[in-house]
Amino acid sequence: MAEYLKQPPPQAAAITAEIRATVSEILSAVEREGEAAVRRYSAKLDGWDPPSFLVSAQDIATASAQLSDELKEQIAFAQTQVRNFAQLQRATMVDFERETLPGVVLGQRHIPVNAVGSYSPGGRYPLLASAIMTVVTPKVAGVKQVIAAAPPRGPTIHPPQLYAMATSGADAILCVGGVQALAALAFGIAGLDPVDMIVGAGNAYVAEAKRQLFGTVGIDLLAGPTEILIIADEHADPHLVAADLLGQAEHGPNSPAILVTASRALGEAVLREVDQWLKIWPTAEIAGVAWRDYGAVVVCADDEEVATVADRYAPEHLEVQTRDPEWFLQRLTNYGSLFLGTQSTVAYSDKAIGTNHVLPTGRAARYTGGLWVGKFLKTVTYQRCTPTGSAIVAPAAAAICDAEMMYGHAITARLRLTGWETPEGRQAAADQTPGTMAVVGSGATPQEG
Repeated sequence: MAEYLKQPPPQAAAITAEIRATVSEILSAVEREGEAAVRRYSAKLDGWDPPSFLVSAQDIATASAQLSDELKEQIAFAQTQVRNFAQLQRATMVDFERETLPGVVLGQRHIPVNAVGSYSPGGRYPLLASAIMTVVTPKVAGVKQVIAAAPPRGPTIHPPQLYAMATSGADAILCVGGVQALAALAFGIAGLDPVDMIVGAGNAYVAEAKRQLFGTVGIDLLAGPTEILIIADEHADPHLVAADLLGQAEHGPNSPAILVTASRALGEAVLREVDQWLKIWPTAEIAGVAWRDYGAVVVCADDEEVATVADRYAPEHLEVQTRDPEWFLQRLTNYGSLFLGTQSTVAYSDKAIGTNHVLPTGRAARYTGGLWVGKFLKTVTYQRCTPTGSAIVAPAAAAICDAEMMYGHAITARLRLTGWETPEGRQAAADQTPGTMAVVGSGATPQEG
């Protein structure tokens, strides 16, 4: 049985009644009042009441001028990797049309969503990588309009974040944050129509806003505090494992960081290394709290139990630092994104390697993956039938309809067999269907009537 060398204390629910009520109030106000409510809450919550929430071309040019050429090149590198991977994903999603029975043709199309709202958080950390992930990917999917939004940081959006939004292909950019930003995207603002889908990360209020808006718009997923779980064995370097745990823990004081290992010696060494790192860690005031309150070290009997425990956690990010990472690749089933070997680290995926960093948290990896190009595509189907095809399909359809007591459905199937053009055909369809009145229709065909 797995043993905890370190186990976090029980935690209170992240989404409280106060958060739910506050979010509901803001969303309802924006739906009723539009931009006036957005402006009111923006001024109240962020101290931000500009003449227009739309970012101008001059604002973008000013932001661009503040960035070094080197940073621009690195942003372009990350955009290229995310775009390339999204294009590879898109290539796996094929439209097709096949004759599945004589006279029956079935098909599938992938149709992009028309408008997407891309929200990038800007509180503790202004995440420009989030802008890349949530603007480039829908653009690769073929989304016609992507409206990006982020909160103010000074006189406008944090310049690198704004530059990343603009160069990733955003069609419009809003400088507004939090729940009011998501409401503006969902209900429309500043001459912009409501979007069809909202994506991107945020704090507990943003996550709750997405939950309450789901149905009015589509969403990517409901993401909570970011997570890391590392599987490591006696071949791992405890110094590196500890660094990777704290690297992800710096996201916030409620970010879980978990080590699962079959080596007690490694687990104990990592605990010591974390303490050493925290003496010099640049964000120790955040990462240290996260480790204290949400960190865990679990010692298992063997690799099989390690994999079972990891699958039970279903973490957002899962690093494997073992002698044989490929064994875990074939065995593990629940994770947002997997990092195999000591040279793979969460920071790569978070920022620049190409895979998307919007991933499931809170054990949602049990039933969903993260953001990818397919999230922005509606997979729709169509069909064509000839009389030959109807003759094959209609009997089964009608019989199933009868068994379900959906007799109107049954008639529509049988009319394709008996003929809807003549009174005799209509009557025959009725006679074969339980519960139908003896006389059906006036006998007039469309041409006669």
